[in-house]
Amino acid sequence: MEQTYFRKGFGLKKELKPLIDAEYHSALVQRIRARGYADTFGDVTVRLAQEFGFCYGVDRAVDYAYETVHKFPDRTIWLVGEIIHNPHVNQRMTDMGIRFIYPEQDGSFDFSHLTDRDVVIIPAFGVTTHDFDALRRIGCILVDTTCGSVLHVWKRVESYARDGFTSVIHGKYTHEESRATASQALKHEGAKYLVVRDMDEAMLVCDYIAARPGHLARDEFVQHFRPKATAHFDPDADLVRVGVANQTTMLASESIAIGMKIHEAMVERYGLEHVKEHYRSFGTICSATQERQDAVAEMMREPPDAMIVIGGYNSSNTNHLAHLCRKHTRTFHVQDASCIDVATGTIRHKPELSPDAPEVEETDWLPAGPFQLGVTAGASTPNNKIGEAVLRVLEIRGIGLDPEVDVSAGPEVDASTV
Repeated sequence: MEQTYFRKGFGLKKELKPLIDAEYHSALVQRIRARGYADTFGDVTVRLAQEFGFCYGVDRAVDYAYETVHKFPDRTIWLVGEIIHNPHVNQRMTDMGIRFIYPEQDGSFDFSHLTDRDVVIIPAFGVTTHDFDALRRIGCILVDTTCGSVLHVWKRVESYARDGFTSVIHGKYTHEESRATASQALKHEGAKYLVVRDMDEAMLVCDYIAARPGHLARDEFVQHFRPKATAHFDPDADLVRVGVANQTTMLASESIAIGMKIHEAMVERYGLEHVKEHYRSFGTICSATQERQDAVAEMMREPPDAMIVIGGYNSSNTNHLAHLCRKHTRTFHVQDASCIDVATGTIRHKPELSPDAPEVEETDWLPAGPFQLGVTAGASTPNNKIGEAVLRVLEIRGIGLDPEVDVSAGPEVDASTV
């Protein structure tokens, strides 16, 4: 009987490594990193955060996508949503012949066109239990790239549900990962979840739990969280016992703070001696997310004159890196190196944390005279795109690199060999 579920790849990583390195490597980034994460070019000193770019989970997802194309050359390969939130990487998936299944307006997916001859890649964010079961019923070959850190959160949420605790999830309720995480609670009959976007929403929950003066009335609470909670959510019954979890790409310090505030509300309502009966929290902070945010915080001890944050505008972890930087220095969140126009010297960037914030274009954005340029990138951004962005800034300043420095993405490799 043909194996139809794969989670550990196909043993082709070594074979495909030269191709993947060629497409995502940057000798310029490697040079700056090798020189202590800082290097000077003309009057521009470039400082890299000490953790940036592709994390292990993204590396793994990209590797498995390449392996899948190599393993199944004669089958139609589909991807549920985006492999990661990076336009360059997703375009590369399209170039390799992978077809995308995009979500409907309500976040659901239509799998009616799939057959048991198709191959379907599950992205690093994972999919809901409903979608996973639907794909299994079709009988298509599944290549599961769900990140291990996401799986860790899922196990916590399922354990909360099993023990009768409502999962309060810090995340964006429309995000693929939060939808998939919330669905884990539904493996157990009667289980509940609630998604809070930020500390402001978390405080609405805390105020209700502690019955503080001015808290939302029951009907107001239900109305506010209707799209972000299980159907028929009853705050009077469903907030008595709560377990805290988070979308892995959220601001880690905020996730921790939200957990502490909910704990305080439970103590206020039930007393410290009884709080264990009403509150649970386990470490579900993604280490890669934490490390990248910590690296930015460390860099901001001595902020550079300007900061470029590279990554998809719909990338949660990239947005939070940009938000952290804006507190300390002038920051430009660019989706890709192409946002930096060498010919005109302008930059297009997203100036706000909100995913719906429009791009703005600026001229004369680089400081006059010698300056420090800080650079970091979200966990979905490959090194070649980081190197390209730095190179464009240097070109705007009329700075050429040493002839011996190869700043290409790597040696030429025939992509048709995938």
